[in-house]
Amino acid sequence: MSKNVPPWPAPAARGPVRWRQHVPGSKSITNRALVLSALASGPSEIAGALHSRDTHLMAEALRAIGARIHSDEPGHGTASTTVNVDPGPLRGGTVECGLAGTVMRFVPPIAALTPEGASVVFDGDAQARRRPMGTILDALRDLGVEVHGDALPCTVRGGAARGGEVTVDASGSSQFVSGLLLAGACFEEGVTVRHEGGRLPSVPHIEMTVDMLRTAGVLVDVDEDAQTWRVHPGPIAGRRWAVEPDLSNAAPFLSAAAVTGGTVRVFDWPERTTQAGDAVRGVLEAMGCTVELVPSESGGPHPHDLEVTGPAGGHLKGIELDMSDFGELAPTVAALAALAQSESRLTGIAHLRGHETDRLTALSTEINRLGGDCSELDDGLLIRPAFLHGGVWRSYADHRMATAGAVLGLRVHGVEVEDVQTTAKTLPGFQMMWQTMVDEGCRA
Repeated sequence: MSKNVPPWPAPAARGPVRWRQHVPGSKSITNRALVLSALASGPSEIAGALHSRDTHLMAEALRAIGARIHSDEPGHGTASTTVNVDPGPLRGGTVECGLAGTVMRFVPPIAALTPEGASVVFDGDAQARRRPMGTILDALRDLGVEVHGDALPCTVRGGAARGGEVTVDASGSSQFVSGLLLAGACFEEGVTVRHEGGRLPSVPHIEMTVDMLRTAGVLVDVDEDAQTWRVHPGPIAGRRWAVEPDLSNAAPFLSAAAVTGGTVRVFDWPERTTQAGDAVRGVLEAMGCTVELVPSESGGPHPHDLEVTGPAGGHLKGIELDMSDFGELAPTVAALAALAQSESRLTGIAHLRGHETDRLTALSTEINRLGGDCSELDDGLLIRPAFLHGGVWRSYADHRMATAGAVLGLRVHGVEVEDVQTTAKTLPGFQMMWQTMVDEGCRA
């Protein structure tokens, strides 16, 4: 938290929210496109890229080890931009990870591709030093790469990029698999990754990685039953990437319709996507909302928008839900569950304990701080109906915790979100977007 910045008073809705919202590009797609472009055989353009702290950290990390990256200034009122990438010879350098899991897990395999004698040093925020990273570093060691350290700060030395087969326990994060796959085509023998261990979370993110690799001309074999992925060696094509809106960042805005009985439309919702955030459609429908794809009004690249209408009075139903494939929605869904009229059980999300913070403990603590009834399970949360009151909602430097507090504030007067600026990690300008929605979307 910024010590001199007071908590942000989350605006309460005066009635049903009726609103139309543009959402900036997907962080997950943007950062994968940056990595593939930096490793490509020719120049690339990334249209609609997200301009945020996490994507800035990724671009700076890749610049530090040789890529030439230029981005336009975001247009007025938007966090989307166009990025041009010219892959350069890789070199040693210093990488600042901030609190970005994608930088921590995607860039070390690229560092192994630097020339013999080169070193890449990784470090990040104090909280990042506590985030799990050993799995990706041990995997590189198993592939013959020299690595010093088991967490941040750590050093990866170049000159040993033969590749081969490696077994990992990726139950802590699917990013361990994606990081190895994204760089795999540049290893002499390619890379085969086999997952063995606890339940693999966030599988759609691995599917996104595979889909983007194939789009860039890389041959990838997938054995879902054996949880094994094989990336064959070969060139990565430079190309034009078109980044979809970030569907997980759309979830809080759609939730505004759910908790107020209003209607919110998000522009340019893709019909086919590998984004885990697309699951918000089924979640909201199960909680009592009307959810439909409607003809687009934006003139954007997708023929449909997504429109959500909440139940009268925002009277949501509780939900029993395995969220293992879309745990990034858990803070938003937990906020909805805390406002629902019946019990909710959210499971399959033990891996959230290793995110920006221990999200399960953070959510339980903060919901209960506002008078809620939330208990931690081994792999999730049990949330029962309770009368909530105002108070400070701590964000723990976690962007999704901050937006969850904003959702609760729509219905609970007096909620103040600590360190709301942390939303700049993936959604710069969130406070203004949210305040505008409430001020203008609640007019008669």
